[in-house]
Amino acid sequence: MTSQTTLVLMSGGVDSYACAHFFQNMGHSVVGIFVDFGQAALEPERDAVSKIASALGVSLSQIHVNLARRFEDGEVPGRNAFLTTSALISASQDVSLIAMGIHAGTPYYDCSPSFVDRMQCLVAECSNGRIAFSAPFVSWSKSRVYQYAQNENLQLSITYSCETGSVPPCGECASCKDRELLYAC
Repeated sequence: MTSQTTLVLMSGGVDSYACAHFFQNMGHSVVGIFVDFGQAALEPERDAVSKIASALGVSLSQIHVNLARRFEDGEVPGRNAFLTTSALISASQDVSLIAMGIHAGTPYYDCSPSFVDRMQCLVAECSNGRIAFSAPFVSWSKSRVYQYAQNENLQLSITYSCETGSVPPCGECASCKDRELLYAC
C-alpha cells in the first residue's frame, strides 16, 4: 500500500516541525516546502527548515517569490493563504494533502477554524478534489503543540522563531515572547 504524500509548509519553527512529525507518525510520506517571500527572518528560517528536514529525513523544496516589498516583523496580511496557494501551485502529482502547523490562541484570522474551513474548500476546489488541506493543531494551544514536540523528543534547539530575523533572536517580538513563555513552563 502506498502511503499518502503530505506537503507540509515549513517555516523553521516549532509548529511546522511538529506538524511534519505528526503526519510522519500517521504513516504519511512527508515532503517539506519553504516559501521565500521576502520575510525579515528569511535566512535563519531557511537554515532552521533545512535542519528540520534533515532531522526528519524529508525532502525539501523551496519557492522564491519576488514581491515588490520587503516584510518586517509583525503580521503579514494574507500570509497563510498565500503560503497555502503557493504550495498548491507547486504540489507534485503524488501530493494529496497540504498541511500547515497553525494553532489556536492567536488573534490572527488566518490561524482560525474559519480560515482552515475556507482553505479546505479552496484547495479541494482548485485541485478538482485531488488535494486536501489540513491544520491538525488549529484547536490546540501553542503550549499543547510545544508539549507534543517535547513528548516526541523533537530537537527544538534547531528551530527558529523570531520575526525580526535577528541572530540570536531579538527576544522582543511576538514570536520570541511566545517561545519565552513556553520555555518558562
